[in-house]
Amino acid sequence: MQQEDKKYTPLEQNLIRFFEEKEQELSARCIPKVVQSRRQAFGLLKTMGLPVSKDENWRSSPIEKLYTDSFQLDNPTTGYAKSVGELFQCEIHGFDAQVISMLNGWYYSPDDKQLQTMEDGVVVGSINAAQKAFPEFFDRYFDEIAKNGQHGFSAAAKALFRDGVFIFVPDGVEVKKAIQLIKIVNSNEKMMVNSRNLIILGKNSKLPLLHCDDSINHNAEFINTLTEVQVGENASFDLYKLQNINDETTLLNSTFIRQERNSHSKVNVITLNGGMIRNELNVEFQGEGADADLNGIYLMDNQQHIDNQVFVNHAVPNCNSSELFKGVLDNRATGVFNGYIHVARDAQNTNAFQRNNNILMSPEAKIDTRPFLEIYADDVKCSHGATVGQLDEEALFYLRQRGISKQDAYLLLMYAFTAEVTGKIAFPALRSSIEDMMKKRLRGELAICERCVLHCNQPDFPLEFEIDMSRV
Repeated sequence: MQQEDKKYTPLEQNLIRFFEEKEQELSARCIPKVVQSRRQAFGLLKTMGLPVSKDENWRSSPIEKLYTDSFQLDNPTTGYAKSVGELFQCEIHGFDAQVISMLNGWYYSPDDKQLQTMEDGVVVGSINAAQKAFPEFFDRYFDEIAKNGQHGFSAAAKALFRDGVFIFVPDGVEVKKAIQLIKIVNSNEKMMVNSRNLIILGKNSKLPLLHCDDSINHNAEFINTLTEVQVGENASFDLYKLQNINDETTLLNSTFIRQERNSHSKVNVITLNGGMIRNELNVEFQGEGADADLNGIYLMDNQQHIDNQVFVNHAVPNCNSSELFKGVLDNRATGVFNGYIHVARDAQNTNAFQRNNNILMSPEAKIDTRPFLEIYADDVKCSHGATVGQLDEEALFYLRQRGISKQDAYLLLMYAFTAEVTGKIAFPALRSSIEDMMKKRLRGELAICERCVLHCNQPDFPLEFEIDMSRV
């Protein structure tokens, strides 16, 4: 075993050693299906190891620089000492949501309410508590959706997760009050948090979910989350991801969505800050008539890095997918967009569209964009495209002629550039708050961390996402 360990990086050794020492503790709260999943994932982690730059989908992301770091993996649960409002000050005015939260990888709730069943039958709570309460859901869905795009980090999340979120929406139930998941990391240790979520929508149901990733301090953390979503027949799932973490933290979100007949999904990923962020979004159509609307905005500066990996599998006929991701990168920020649409041989009458647009505000900013189509059916409408450039000089000239300053003209054009994505946000209060937050970000007023993914009032840590007028 000692000879074999020499092949592993320090981080891989740490992950493997932790599972071998803590397997009994990790599996103590798990039903047999989950125990089996952990063991299989651990075997996969040992076989594959963590991704390296030679891997095609990782070649543009400097993930290997983390492999010599020593992360704390044995993260203890935290008692409910403070309310969520004390930890997270949200300023989305008028957006009525049911707030749930996770702290340092554990479900965080008052009075140790690990699982709640609402009057309409909606179940929300800890994935640990849900296993024993609803084993039939885990036998049917757990580890059955997240099958494509496996790598060492997804295996680590499956093998080492401590806790996560479980949401079940029964047949015919429309959740009118959105659920807001606030994920907070607050520790003096350099922590790696592995967690996984399971979300199930029954037939003819509807769920809007707001997922916020937030860091409270400036410590370097590694947040690794794997989410499985089952969207039942004629169900509708809206997912909004808001990401505003510090420049030292790495965030890896892997989301797998499986859609049945005539189901609908809409995803909006809003990325504002983070040292290194990778969003993996996998959508699979299993029933005809399904559609997915996938969107993203990323505003990065300094030496931040964003990597969006989107895979849509049109496995059946008569389905629609649309992708629109837009980014603004300044200073020495770097980005990746890898969009992959697969149309199976029998998936006739497929409509699939994909677009990635980017603005580079400095000569040092870089984007690697790779839209890709793989089509085996002949009766399809598919298109893909990408643009990389600067702001329109004619538009700038037009605004300047109307008495608008250079800096304000730049800000107006950048804001207009992102409006096509924010306009797809269904909730007016949420859309207005996100637009205000983006204006602050573009003006350099939104700090990179602290108490809320939507607002921060920590003047000691300013963020400089501003236009260098010497280049204008």
